[in-house]
Amino acid sequence: GSFVGPPFPAAITYHQNRTITMVNLKVAALCLVASVFTQSTAAFTPKSFVPKAATKPVTASDALWRPPMNMVAGGAEKAYGEEYYEGVRIGPPPDLPSLLLHNRIVYIGMPLVPAVTELVIAELLYLNYESTSDPITMYINSSGTTTAGGQSVGFETEAFAIADVMKYVRPPVHTVALGQAFGAAAMLLSQGKRGHRFSLPNATILLNQPKSMARGQASDIAIKAREVQHNRRTTCELIASACGKPVRTVMDDCARVKYLQPHEAVEYGLIDQVIENEKALPVSPSFISQL
Repeated sequence: GSFVGPPFPAAITYHQNRTITMVNLKVAALCLVASVFTQSTAAFTPKSFVPKAATKPVTASDALWRPPMNMVAGGAEKAYGEEYYEGVRIGPPPDLPSLLLHNRIVYIGMPLVPAVTELVIAELLYLNYESTSDPITMYINSSGTTTAGGQSVGFETEAFAIADVMKYVRPPVHTVALGQAFGAAAMLLSQGKRGHRFSLPNATILLNQPKSMARGQASDIAIKAREVQHNRRTTCELIASACGKPVRTVMDDCARVKYLQPHEAVEYGLIDQVIENEKALPVSPSFISQL
């Protein structure tokens, strides 16, 4: 018969040594893979990056982290992933409003509705922050607080806000009329720095009084009428102060529509000069010479 019993000690030692050898080989292989992975990761890690001790578990927001943006000339941000060559961004050119703002030009080309007022005031405040001495050139082509057909679309307070900020900022504001400057827009034209209020030769300037579109009860209409009268007087006072004329004279002129051609606006004191080309401007845009 065959022997039944426990295996011989020599067989036990052989199987144990073989198992231990296989485990050691697997551990050595795992250590080798981990070493290669660590070296490859270190090769692609910036030298300036110093890992910090983990104080909290990694979350989804940590995985979306990206380096902070850097500010560049003109107030723009150097976005993550953009390409730069010698400090100049490589990509599509900036939009025209950004080019104008970078050269300290503010353009009003719409009626004075709240959205336009918000943009113009924001540009003036930003330019005041950027430089307190370089002048700001404001081009005005607006029908004021009404449309070209005379329909009221805004309040005179929109023009008052822009006029107040024009005086509030430290840089001098130069005004240029082109196309049309009606009503409240004509008032803004006169609020430029004395000696730097211009008009292109074919612009049209109009003086008028505010319109009231009040509806409802008689008491509400009366309240609105008093407010319109107050806004009318404020507008005339601003124009009279800029033109050096009595307030009563300006109020009489604004009682009915009064058109002024550029040379007539010079005689009235609303502007200082009619210009034919850009050479007459005290400040010329810098981006033209850099193209």
